[in-house]
Amino acid sequence: MRVAFISYHTSPLATLGGKDTGGMNVFVRETAREMARRGILVDVYVRKTSPDQKQVDDVLAPGVRVIHVSAGPPSAVAKAELRKFVPEFVEQVCEFSHAEATSGLLKGSSPPDATSNYDVVHAHYWLSGLAAEQLTTCWGAKFVQTFHTLAELKNQVALRPEDMESDVRVQAECHLCERADRITAATQVEWSQLVHLYGAGSSRIRIVPPGVDISVFNHVAQSYARQTIGVPVNVKLILFAGRIEPLKGIDTLFQAIAELRTRELKWFECKMLQVAIIGGDPSEAGQKTNPEMARLINLRRDLHLDDVITFEGAQNQDSLHDYFNAADCVVMPSHYESFGMVALEAMACGTPVIASDVGGLSKLVRDEVTGLLFEARDHMALADEIALLLGDEAFRRTMGHRAECYAADYSWQRIVDKLVAVYAEVSPKVLLP
Repeated sequence: MRVAFISYHTSPLATLGGKDTGGMNVFVRETAREMARRGILVDVYVRKTSPDQKQVDDVLAPGVRVIHVSAGPPSAVAKAELRKFVPEFVEQVCEFSHAEATSGLLKGSSPPDATSNYDVVHAHYWLSGLAAEQLTTCWGAKFVQTFHTLAELKNQVALRPEDMESDVRVQAECHLCERADRITAATQVEWSQLVHLYGAGSSRIRIVPPGVDISVFNHVAQSYARQTIGVPVNVKLILFAGRIEPLKGIDTLFQAIAELRTRELKWFECKMLQVAIIGGDPSEAGQKTNPEMARLINLRRDLHLDDVITFEGAQNQDSLHDYFNAADCVVMPSHYESFGMVALEAMACGTPVIASDVGGLSKLVRDEVTGLLFEARDHMALADEIALLLGDEAFRRTMGHRAECYAADYSWQRIVDKLVAVYAEVSPKVLLP
């Protein structure tokens, strides 16, 4: 069996925490790896963003290839401009696959012919879906779509005109809901949104949540993790991890910390509180390319929290594991999340999560069982939840243990079981284990 993943605008090889890298990158990377372990060959097609990228890179795993395709300039391009390079991307992908099939035939091997290279084309994000729709014709394959985020939901929570998604994207998502053979949704909440906001046929939607690599994200002693990242054992450590963008609501966290300072809490008065922000690039160059990073650094100064909040930049998975285990809690103050993979990774490490009661977080974080929920943008409510959790160590530990047990059900093996079952529905060539 052969599967083509289309991840047009971002690569599974990219460093997490960047402007356009996050849960989707992890989903593509980990599902591709798990499929390869089962003997399913996976090619991940991405747009080339650097002249130094190899055309074919097999570093992810045996059986997985990341194929960098020239479409537009070999550099970072604003998302608003990416749509116009999709036709070139499709053309180059078809030429690559046809040339590869023809080359194999000339050498006497027996690869699939050029019109049936793949059994399934799985698109990630709407731009990839536009490419995948055309590639199904090139390959004669079935089409599975995963959006990861939805424009209509982002527009409902946008505070500024510049945060709004375009009508072009909304219309494209509606179109793809009609064209895809199957659509996967991360949660029942997203299933309902696809049906009621986009008119997607409910019979073609399957729930396939993201997963977590429990061999990487697992519980270790907090004291050991803190020694690794250099945090004193007597400090209360709050962690945010994710992309630095307005949708993540990081300013709500800052305002909550400022509110806690006014409450004369012992651990605040004794300078025993630290808040670490993981993601993005806090350097001057990073601030120039990401206005939200610059805004948050200025907000930290205006709230007089320079001694409490640190910007740690993007981190690799090994470092994230240490930060999650070192933290007393992870805060996700997002205005919208289709799922919330960071919350799941933290929970797998036995760290309770305080999250906005929105989207997938509403279902993933079980209030007062594996974490705490609060109303999005309500910094006073967030301050209350932080004070509650950090003020009761027994409660915090119990919640963390429950979170760790709950996260075990989201191993990538179980997630890929669900995904392959979706493929089997549309392609007779897919054999279930």
